[in-house]
Amino acid sequence: MDVSIIKAENKHLNDCIIALQKSELGRIYFSTENKALNAISEGMGKGEISVAINGDNIVLGFMWIIENGVFHSFPYLHIVAVKEEFRGLGIGREFLNYMERVCNSSKLFLVVADFNTGAKKFYIKNGFKEVGRIPDLYKNGVTEFLMMKELQGKKL
Repeated sequence: MDVSIIKAENKHLNDCIIALQKSELGRIYFSTENKALNAISEGMGKGEISVAINGDNIVLGFMWIIENGVFHSFPYLHIVAVKEEFRGLGIGREFLNYMERVCNSSKLFLVVADFNTGAKKFYIKNGFKEVGRIPDLYKNGVTEFLMMKELQGKKL
């Protein structure tokens, strides 16, 4: 599949909301359209959200990278969501490759919730390792796994 990753614009907002709300992450943390709208609008306003589009300019999903989001030094993948009909086609891997290319850092970070076992397996398969656990970070009763990937040949 031909995929391009570009900076998100307001015209992509509704597609991003749909991708988020129909994900495991979205069902737990962004269950109302207003929560998803507010979060995605914030990220777009900061220029931190990118979308994956195909050759027909259809939005396949989005990612939100906070450049110095971990310890004010390392990139943090805050949210990634792929639309249901495009899952399993390599879009998530495209997002991770993009993050590695555009972030000038030796380490990348993200957190993944304990209920999102498929996502955790995906991140491990793509070179991330669990470096910590944070209980009740965003929601009581949910543990977030802090994941890190070390990149060779990148500056600290």
